[in-house]
Amino acid sequence: MELNKPQNMGNFDRKTHRGPGSHKLRWLGLAGVAGLAAALSFGLRGVHAQGAHPKGGRGGEGMAVPVAAGTARRGVMPVYLEGLGSVTPFYTVTVHTRVDGQLMEVAFREGQEVHAGDLLAEIDPRPFQVQLEQAQGQLAHDQAVLDNARVDLDRYRNLLEQEAIPKQQLDTQAALVAQEEGTIKADQAAIDNAKLQLTYCRITAPISGRIGLRLVDPGNMVHASDPNGMLVITEMHPITVVFTLPEDSLAPVLRKVRDGAELPVEAYNRDKTQKLASGRLLTTDNQIDPNTGTLKLKAVFENRENTLFPNQFVNVRMLVDAKRDQVIVPAVAIQRGSQGTFVYVVKPDKTVEARPISVGIVDGNNASIEKGLEAGEMVVTDGADKLQPGSRVTAVTDRGGPAA
Repeated sequence: MELNKPQNMGNFDRKTHRGPGSHKLRWLGLAGVAGLAAALSFGLRGVHAQGAHPKGGRGGEGMAVPVAAGTARRGVMPVYLEGLGSVTPFYTVTVHTRVDGQLMEVAFREGQEVHAGDLLAEIDPRPFQVQLEQAQGQLAHDQAVLDNARVDLDRYRNLLEQEAIPKQQLDTQAALVAQEEGTIKADQAAIDNAKLQLTYCRITAPISGRIGLRLVDPGNMVHASDPNGMLVITEMHPITVVFTLPEDSLAPVLRKVRDGAELPVEAYNRDKTQKLASGRLLTTDNQIDPNTGTLKLKAVFENRENTLFPNQFVNVRMLVDAKRDQVIVPAVAIQRGSQGTFVYVVKPDKTVEARPISVGIVDGNNASIEKGLEAGEMVVTDGADKLQPGSRVTAVTDRGGPAA
């Protein structure tokens, strides 16, 4: 006997009955749909983020690069010529004694500033005082002889008028008087020489200047033939610097000199970090050195603070011209690459542009721009190594505030 199957058994299995894995499949499907939605949402956010920020610098896209910036301005650009020089005093005197004798006293200190005529040293004057007295005694003796000869001459004249003596005897006596007069002149010269030797015993400064180290101590015998002398005096106020310039740079200098212009000159230390003194150009040499192709020039400095010493090495800068109405930027803003010289210009939208330029004069921290830049434009002075054309920047001016 066959059992009758319900007619809706198949439909019951599809709609109301679930197998053991049906719940797991349903949850897996829901998780997949949620992950796909999250991935699409993240991608859309990335697209919007890239569209909102332009390409940044090398530090990463979408980031503003912090840089320092300066503003190009118009002004006067000085034109300097630079050379190497050596400090040379106007006068240097090695003081010698002019008489031989014992050095009794030294009246100066080493390193002392003296004036012309100041007493420096004294040599024993007694031998020369004795010579003076001897000369004076000889003069007195010869003067008496001369007086007697003149009396005899007058007597012989009277006798000749009486024809008591021959004329030859009168002539002989006249010659004797002339001879004694010559002797008197010689005696006077001896006296003057002795007085001069006494004057030489007092050694005085021939010029004003600074005394160096003492070369002879008191008590020693000094001689006029000593090669080293007793001391050296160097004039310090004013003092000169002899420096050289290449012959290709001489045209504007010689033109200014011919016109009578006074060219300012500055002296700097060896590494150009400190200005030592300011002066003016005094003169130029009359020929160019054929071995070096340079011309010697001499500048004079007042040197009131004794910052310049003889034979000191200095760097010299001479102002020869001043160009007006020049576009001036900080020299550190100038960049050099394979395409030439350029600067990074900060545009109003806070992005940078690599602008080719033509550089004129560079003086210290400033440089003039002959072509490619206008006054008022802002250029990057620090941080240019992180930039490329189109980079967005955050610029800080040289005064420390943000760029306008």
